[in-house]
Amino acid sequence: MQEDYWKKLESCLSSDRLSAYGHDQASHRVITARYLWNIALSESLYAPLHLLEVGLRNAIHRVMFTETGSTTWYDEIPLTSWGQTQVGKAKAEIARSGRQTTPGRVIAELHFGFWTAMFESNFEKPAARFLPRGIKATFPGMPKSRHKRREIKADLDRIRRLRNRVFHHERIIHLRDLPEQHALMVDFLGWINPDLVELVGLVDDFPSIHAAGIQPYLDKLDGHHRRPENSP
Repeated sequence: MQEDYWKKLESCLSSDRLSAYGHDQASHRVITARYLWNIALSESLYAPLHLLEVGLRNAIHRVMFTETGSTTWYDEIPLTSWGQTQVGKAKAEIARSGRQTTPGRVIAELHFGFWTAMFESNFEKPAARFLPRGIKATFPGMPKSRHKRREIKADLDRIRRLRNRVFHHERIIHLRDLPEQHALMVDFLGWINPDLVELVGLVDDFPSIHAAGIQPYLDKLDGHHRRPENSP
């Protein structure tokens, strides 16, 4: 890779960011290919992460509406102080945008962390009206052997941490369990509704992108730098 090209990349992306991909003293060419592969992997995980976040929050909302008879159940059950703060922030954001504060908008505004927190022990209290019955109602396709609050919470938190790395443009290529986490997301989608698995399958190219590694991006870089200067 030409030195001036690398310097331009460092100037645009920062040396600190790119150095995370060259911990083993890799060449500039390999570092850039790893960076591109990281972008492609993050992009490929967007679909399962998107469908899981939206599917989970709507499933929990349906369960809580059934249990409480109220579309504003989040105002009526004993949320933790953190949960109450999240609801307040969601309402404030909707108000700032000049929109009417409807239950559907509040549900959509609440972060993924709010929904994973619904599987904390606080929601086993009778007044919370969610656990343990909510597990089967939220995940009708989940095997009964998996109906364990702590395990569900741990798995969803694991996915949430990956989601945050993806959405904040952080490095994920070093995570050796990416295929396992991807499979876990697909499992959760199927437990919510098998149709979601069929839907994500239409756009989910994570397996092929992960399996191919950095070689396609090395080839792209080599092809790019072999082009005549005046070619498009």
